[in-house]
Amino acid sequence: MFHSPFEAIGDWHPQPLESLHGYTPPEHLLPWLLHPGSLTAALKQLSNGEFSVQILSQGWQQPHLEERRALNLRERTRALVREVLLYGSDERPWVYARSVLPERTLAGKSRYLRSLDNRPLGELLFSQPDIRRGPIVLNRLARNPRSKQAELDSVENTAWGRRSTFWLHDKPLLVAETFLSSFNPHKPPMT
Repeated sequence: MFHSPFEAIGDWHPQPLESLHGYTPPEHLLPWLLHPGSLTAALKQLSNGEFSVQILSQGWQQPHLEERRALNLRERTRALVREVLLYGSDERPWVYARSVLPERTLAGKSRYLRSLDNRPLGELLFSQPDIRRGPIVLNRLARNPRSKQAELDSVENTAWGRRSTFWLHDKPLLVAETFLSSFNPHKPPMT
């Protein structure tokens, strides 16, 4: 059985951020956490085109309670939950991402999102002219001890993450991105 590699430590918090659970994000990571544009595009640019996606899990399930609240979903609502690792130029995972796409969001024009394969979701979202993004909220996440992902053995047990609700054709989906300790950017994302 698959277990998500990271779990939120507490509630997600909007910006501005002074201290979250007694911690503040490192300076080099803050521009990445607050970047309003496509993280996929920024990571591709930073990795000189050596960017890749590894699917950890993708399937229909009931989202976590806090995800259902963020998406205003009823208790037994199903969603396509996609969990991936985003790799950069050093062949180490930089970002763990979890996306929650409610069944109603994947109907009609957005049906193509059901079969992303190794394509990055962010690239597809930001190519849509009518995409809207809600506020970016931040949190610290902890390694899930039940998760056995060999690719993550060398990353630290806590990480900083961000999450946003997007509206595609006025239907919501949730994207959370966790920056792993193996991600050490030498510059902020391009705006």
